Amino acid sequence: MPDAIYTHGHHESVLRSHRWRTAENSAAYLLPELRPGLDLLDVGCGPGTITADLAALVAPGRVTAVDSSPGVLDTARAEAAARGLTGVTFATADVRALDLPDGSFDVVHAHQVLQHLGDPVAALREMRRVCRPGGVVAARDADYATMTWYPQVPGLDDWLALYRRLARANGGEPDAARRLVSWARAAGFTEVTASASAWCFASLEERSWWSELWAARITRSALAEQAVSSGEATREELERLAAAWREWGAAEDAWFGIIHGEILCRA
Repeated sequence: MPDAIYTHGHHESVLRSHRWRTAENSAAYLLPELRPGLDLLDVGCGPGTITADLAALVAPGRVTAVDSSPGVLDTARAEAAARGLTGVTFATADVRALDLPDGSFDVVHAHQVLQHLGDPVAALREMRRVCRPGGVVAARDADYATMTWYPQVPGLDDWLALYRRLARANGGEPDAARRLVSWARAAGFTEVTASASAWCFASLEERSWWSELWAARITRSALAEQAVSSGEATREELERLAAAWREWGAAEDAWFGIIHGEILCRA
């Protein structure tokens, strides 16, 4: 099965969001499983901020971080170097066919990865293969259908509908959170612990950052190019969606929430 197209791409507005992510705000469900000396694989590491946090927690354990984009790995390497982390290695890899031996890691982690794959079950099988018996495979993904906000700016409804259409046309599943347990069981895991957590953007700083980030993504990232080239939206329509994001962000009582699903799968 051909893999899905990564809907977001690697525009600065996308990486701005990814660099905000930490182990605390994006992998808290996994932290109780970690201890010094564990070997960890971070799949789809992006710019490496979560990777670096996890590496600090398992040091002197070995950490391998992989991503399908060679360019973003340069950013991840710089992140690790800036923190003085020497036990982290980076490589370009396809999660569907990892060039790693069976049972190589105590922990295999993926954040916001499965939603972008054409076959997330195959990815989980591969993550299970490289995990040691008794180890844990951990995944966390958003569920776009759960995104909710106030005030009800109509253009944001149009933005969400457009994103979900594009993500599915690209072969992914934007409402991944609710499917994680099902995917894990289909991948052969029998011991799966599920949980959920949320991101919330409501302070002046948070809503300004979140709204400007999405206003840029919807007009200048790969998402915008896909929307126009597929005929799903015109440039003028995308500018209208960006204006809706800025209208929401300017509201003093603005609030935005996103539910994420999480799974801890015992290998």
